[in-house]
Amino acid sequence: MTSSMRRRDWLRLGGALAASAGLPGWALAASTLTVAPMTLQRRTLANGLQVLAQPGGGGGSVSVQVWYRVGGKDDPKGRSGFAHLFEHLMFKSTAHLKAEQFDRLTEDVGGENNAFTAEDTTAYFEVVPSHHLERLLWAEAERMSTLNVDEANFHSERKVVEEEYRQRVLANPYGRLFEAMAPNGYLEHPYKRPVIGSIEDLEAASLDDVRAFHATYYRPDNAVLIVTGDFDPADLDRWVDKYFGPLTHPDTPIPRVNLAEPVREKPAQVALTAPNVPLPAVMLIWQGPKVTSDDNPALQVAQALLSAGDSSRLNQALVYRQRVAQSAGFQADLHTDAGLLTAYAIASGKRQPQTLVAPLMHEIEALARGPIPAAELDKIKTQLLTSALNERQTALGRGQALGWAMIQYNDPTAVDRELQRLQAVTADDVQRVLRQYVIGRPAVTLTYTQDTEGGQG
Repeated sequence: MTSSMRRRDWLRLGGALAASAGLPGWALAASTLTVAPMTLQRRTLANGLQVLAQPGGGGGSVSVQVWYRVGGKDDPKGRSGFAHLFEHLMFKSTAHLKAEQFDRLTEDVGGENNAFTAEDTTAYFEVVPSHHLERLLWAEAERMSTLNVDEANFHSERKVVEEEYRQRVLANPYGRLFEAMAPNGYLEHPYKRPVIGSIEDLEAASLDDVRAFHATYYRPDNAVLIVTGDFDPADLDRWVDKYFGPLTHPDTPIPRVNLAEPVREKPAQVALTAPNVPLPAVMLIWQGPKVTSDDNPALQVAQALLSAGDSSRLNQALVYRQRVAQSAGFQADLHTDAGLLTAYAIASGKRQPQTLVAPLMHEIEALARGPIPAAELDKIKTQLLTSALNERQTALGRGQALGWAMIQYNDPTAVDRELQRLQAVTADDVQRVLRQYVIGRPAVTLTYTQDTEGGQG
């Protein structure tokens, strides 16, 4: 799966979690909650592999995760989808593993495994009973070093990725709309390219292209191994040294994206049509900051105020009161090099998509300039904080929080700082970032309607 939607899913989950926990909306945020920092051990092997160990709290299980510093932005020009392709190829055979054997090593012992590709990373993770830790470490080292990138595996997984594209983008009535966000929002940065890839680029790829990509990015000095849960740290160190220590990396440097996204100076209009569009839609896209920006927490809170749950401002205004939209949202997609802020609405009937722009902007401006009741702000911050704390209740969740901290900040302690920064967000902060990045800033207005021929996709 690709995972550029992870932050948004996290926010939606936050609302549900706070509600299900039966917490008063302001119970936690009314006073700042002091959260004990994660206790962890960190080291770097001689081959460059970074290792994080966070023992305890696994309930008899352990999570093993490997985060590679390669994502959609690293796809070669004209070869979008390569990082995503390798997300799938890594489950094929190696020198000593049969294809799909990761399922046998995890699911057959009551565990699980999965992977995702995002703009800045590709991550693999497993959860197994603790006494299976050693074999999972061996298996991760095995596919890091001896993956079979051959013709058969390449062709089979290319078909899988292409079918995923058809299901998620072409068959989904609004798949083309949300897939158009990055290509139209970014001016030059490789974030323009779709993480999921394109059928044309994948069909144009050769086996040599794929092997070169693997050799360039899948190496110990481009990865972070994260182990969380119930295990003996001494055992972990010994097994990591045994299985990962002997791995080597090429002498060639790892290429990095150094292109700075230019500032958008003028607004733009894009009319997108597609088959099988039930109702028209509109999307407004602005440039946002990097994920490491000090403005990130305030933008996450603004996003939640506008679009997290049934009681959010956009939902209440456009869906319930005005009844001009069947859904509406605002999202902050911030990455390591740049970011986008997006507002969208899907019409409630056969209205012109341009008529949705004014209601969307009215609610955003009301948040940016009008009063934000303290109870509303506290409720949203409590939901976000509750979600983050709930995530830390499992070994898998703690490992994923650490993984994002390493990819985005190269600092595992960022997971602790984020909680404090979130709690410190004020109404003035929310209004300041909306005025800085959205109100009066050049936007791309993307309208989405049924194509005139009404053909089948």
